Amino acid sequence: MTTSPLTRTVVDIVGAPFHAIWSPEDGAIRAAGFATELDPDAESLTARLRSIDAGVAERGIADAAAAPGPVADPIADALLAYADGDVTAIDGLMVRQPETPFRGDVWRALREVPAGRAVTYTELAGLAGRPSAVRAAASGCANNLVALVVPCHRIVRSDGGLGGYLFGVDIKTRLLQHEGALRRELFSD
Repeated sequence: MTTSPLTRTVVDIVGAPFHAIWSPEDGAIRAAGFATELDPDAESLTARLRSIDAGVAERGIADAAAAPGPVADPIADALLAYADGDVTAIDGLMVRQPETPFRGDVWRALREVPAGRAVTYTELAGLAGRPSAVRAAASGCANNLVALVVPCHRIVRSDGGLGGYLFGVDIKTRLLQHEGALRRELFSD
């Protein structure tokens, strides 16, 4: 649990506002996701985070731009670099989210899947050390609070389909295209 206020950074990535909630105290992202028609103002990110860390409601969440004086925002800098094409810029960002032992293994395995590559849920389970736990690996993706930085969008179905994504398959497709894992011409109209 953090003791200082949390900060929210919003950066446009692949044409959608991406919200990251992070603690300046340790520089760790606590929750992140896209504002889409499914989640237009990222309020559910805040609600999800508050349900995990009851202290957040008391400390509040400030926008980085609204804080008094100059604010160093390394999270926004890394996200902007990613949006501008440096798809490895987010690799070193710290994240913190409550985890079970296996979910933690899944999330660390996700961070090892490089930009430009997609793996199947079966491969992810193997990378996490439990090859037969495919459904549990998929559950780890579904319960990931730090989208993009813990890149659950890089996981696809074994039949070649993209599978689902909390922020919509369109965002998932654009992220995979941005990273070079999908050829753009396959998805043009």
